[in-house]
Amino acid sequence: MKKTLFVLLILATIISTGCCSKKESKSNLEVKSNEDINSSEDANSRKETKLNEEAKSNKETNSNSITKSKEESKPKVEKKIIIDDKLEKTFTIKEINLEMVKCPAGTFVMGSPKEEYSEKKKYDFMNLSNYEYAEILHSVTFTKSFYIGKYEVTQDQYKAVLGINPSFHKGGDKPVENVTWENADRFCNILNKKYESTIPKGYKFALPTEAQWEYACRAGTQTSLNSGKNITINSGRCPNLDEIAWNGHNASAPCSVGTKKPNAWGIYDMHGNIEEWCRDWYEEYTDKNMIDPEGPQQGKKRIIRGGSYQDVDPILCRSAYRKSMVPFGGNIHRGFRVALVPVE
Repeated sequence: MKKTLFVLLILATIISTGCCSKKESKSNLEVKSNEDINSSEDANSRKETKLNEEAKSNKETNSNSITKSKEESKPKVEKKIIIDDKLEKTFTIKEINLEMVKCPAGTFVMGSPKEEYSEKKKYDFMNLSNYEYAEILHSVTFTKSFYIGKYEVTQDQYKAVLGINPSFHKGGDKPVENVTWENADRFCNILNKKYESTIPKGYKFALPTEAQWEYACRAGTQTSLNSGKNITINSGRCPNLDEIAWNGHNASAPCSVGTKKPNAWGIYDMHGNIEEWCRDWYEEYTDKNMIDPEGPQQGKKRIIRGGSYQDVDPILCRSAYRKSMVPFGGNIHRGFRVALVPVE
């Protein structure tokens, strides 16, 4: 009996120990399992973070690519190619001794800086309503060369074409004056009919546009005078102006053309002597860059450039100076020069 009890006691102890061992093993397994789960969750979390970062990076890359693609797909504004027209440097109609000088295709800055025109209002008695924008700087490009008169149209030339001489101050080699814009335009139209066979193909006689006039006047300069010098005084005698222009301090009437120094392109009397009609209607400038500008289609007054023998204020004879007048208004200090321009 005792022996049996002893055996049972041993068995009970073994069973108890086994159960504890199983519980401990189970507990250990649960801990390990939890650790594995946590480790797995950490790995998944790191993986998810990495994926998110990669996705974000790909999104940014795609966004940049899309932006770049959009920018590349935008239509680019192409600058017109300047045409090599192979025109001769000069053009002459011998019958009336009309000499013209080539102005090569190119780009220039039109207008004047603020410090140059800031004083102009004190001396400008014409009708420029907004001085702030009267001479604002802007770029102008000519895609084709054109010709402009080497001299202002003379009284002999005008009479040979139109049969009359309206000038007050007579002299065959002096510039014709007291001419309206309408008659200056008529002069050009008659030249086109009379000399059609001798004009370069694709060109016609016309008054120069304001931009063509200033381009020809400046001849590559950006100073207030086309000699490469500036005026030294706004009102009063200016030696720099006297070198190149008949003005209110060295003349009392129009003088023979070509008797002052020319500009770098060999063009005379762009400053002083007589002021000159241009083709354009008057309008205020903007800072917008222009290509082959023709001016507004309509208006009330036509542009006048250059100053005259009557101007005692050098500021009124600058390369950039501009004013306007009704097209039927003639004056004893106003004439014109012709241009030979591309036909659009």
